[in-house]
Amino acid sequence: MPIINRFGDTKLPALVLLHGFLGSKEDWQASLQILSQHFHCICIDLPGHGDNQLELPTPGFEAAAQSIADKVIQLGYRQFHLLGYSLGGRIALHIAKLYPKAVLSLMLESAHLGLTSSRDKQARLKHDQKWADKLAVEPIRDFLEQWYQQPVFANLTSDARKNLIAIRSKNNPQALLHCFTSTSLGLQQNGEKVLKQLHCPAYLLVGEQDSKFCQLAQQWQQKLQLNTVTIAHCGHNIHKAQPKMFAARIIQLLTP
Repeated sequence: MPIINRFGDTKLPALVLLHGFLGSKEDWQASLQILSQHFHCICIDLPGHGDNQLELPTPGFEAAAQSIADKVIQLGYRQFHLLGYSLGGRIALHIAKLYPKAVLSLMLESAHLGLTSSRDKQARLKHDQKWADKLAVEPIRDFLEQWYQQPVFANLTSDARKNLIAIRSKNNPQALLHCFTSTSLGLQQNGEKVLKQLHCPAYLLVGEQDSKFCQLAQQWQQKLQLNTVTIAHCGHNIHKAQPKMFAARIIQLLTP
């Protein structure tokens, strides 16, 4: 199976879309009917997800970023807009670091820029190891039941949570585990330096019900040249909760 889905006229500006942990290239489907009228949309499975079985080294951010950039360049696009959700946004930061001249704009949806202190990084590695241990031994559905009880997903309805678990349980647990351990936030380089060196527009999109990332966005906006966009009536996963509003806002930001 292909690890890339493409939508829209190939002559339009390219928009590369990177999903989050546990997701797949199909996650963007509800926004694509609108986005593909303005962009050639390139949706890619992250390593360990969907049809992409690439095993990453540890840390794996630069290897993941290089792999994705290679695929986009092989399609004939030397410049592209870049949109990443959560883990996809964290990998997008590394693509921007490796290929700053290729990125026409960088949009980070509910994505962390990286921890700054060694203490915070060590604490995060311990936290993620507990989740990794669960993923290694528990049935995938049991793991997902616990994963989607985290505070960041508090706004999910019971039906939405059940639907996500049904979809996500099709992933390969061992491949997910490998990706998860190699892309822990505790291993991520801080992205603030990347943003300071970028010459293209950069945006952080947060859902108004995502209190954690709304607070982080305020802190980062004060320190960086980062445009923060708050989307109403949604939490952490904006494109899932409000796909049409999300797509319209992307078009508004990126088209004259």
